[in-house]
Amino acid sequence: MNEPALHPKKADAMPATAQRLADPLSTVDADGLQQQITCCCRWLEAEDPPPALQELARRTGLSPWQLHRAFKRSTGLTPKAYAKARRGQNLRAALAPARSSSVTDAAYLSGYEASSSFYKDAPAMLGMAPGAFRRKGANQTIRFAVAECSLGSLLVASTARGVCSVLLGDDAQALVHDLQRRFAAAELVGGDARYEQTVAQVVALVEQPRVGLELPLDIQGTAFQQRVWQALQAIPAGQTISYSELAQRLGMPQAARAVANAVAANPIAVAVPCHRVVRNDGSLSGYRWGVERKRALLLREAQQAKARNS
Repeated sequence: MNEPALHPKKADAMPATAQRLADPLSTVDADGLQQQITCCCRWLEAEDPPPALQELARRTGLSPWQLHRAFKRSTGLTPKAYAKARRGQNLRAALAPARSSSVTDAAYLSGYEASSSFYKDAPAMLGMAPGAFRRKGANQTIRFAVAECSLGSLLVASTARGVCSVLLGDDAQALVHDLQRRFAAAELVGGDARYEQTVAQVVALVEQPRVGLELPLDIQGTAFQQRVWQALQAIPAGQTISYSELAQRLGMPQAARAVANAVAANPIAVAVPCHRVVRNDGSLSGYRWGVERKRALLLREAQQAKARNS
């Protein structure tokens, strides 16, 4: 004969309560929630100033905590970070000569009411002063040098803030042309003997990934891209992660495709180890600098990890 359960009502209630505490969105309709997040995105894009979290929560009928959690899960960003990223996109578009006759005009076109706020935010969004961005790197000096490594030709370039490009390929001149396209109006200066030390450190990283790179990086991209690239830098040498796992780690499991696009846009090979991201079944997917280089890097890291642990 089975013994009766003690306190059956409490026993039944606890799992549901625990589930609600673990995930406060578990009782919210998924389709309706996604529509609300889409509406929030449109409000953040269209209104100036962007509505605050409390106002968005009032419009959607969610609590601020619920909305914050759901928005980040869906987009990978908080509402505040999303609004800032969209403003950065608007700023880049407004700085195009075809859109505005001056940097001041661009500030107002991109939604800034005060020029002081514009000049405070713009360098972080653009990776350089807005005037320099408008001129596609004009008045910016970028040092670079090309070397050879076991993976072929390697180009390293740096702004005053740090390494901004590490490119791999078969043709050194093609790498230089790639850099010129990216920084069309910048002053590109061949690295001197001192800069050769920087290049040597990057070559050492290619050959011995576990040594790491003790150099500052100037990673220029959108807020979303930078968040993905920072996550890549947290993957240890000798380990891999799938695109979907990376998206989950970032708290946006539904944004795996967007994460994959950000991985593919990485401009700093090896130092930002996008080669450590693989398909869900462990097979290799495309790599900006060639799948064979990706395979070689992963094999090298696995062998070094095995040797260290043996």
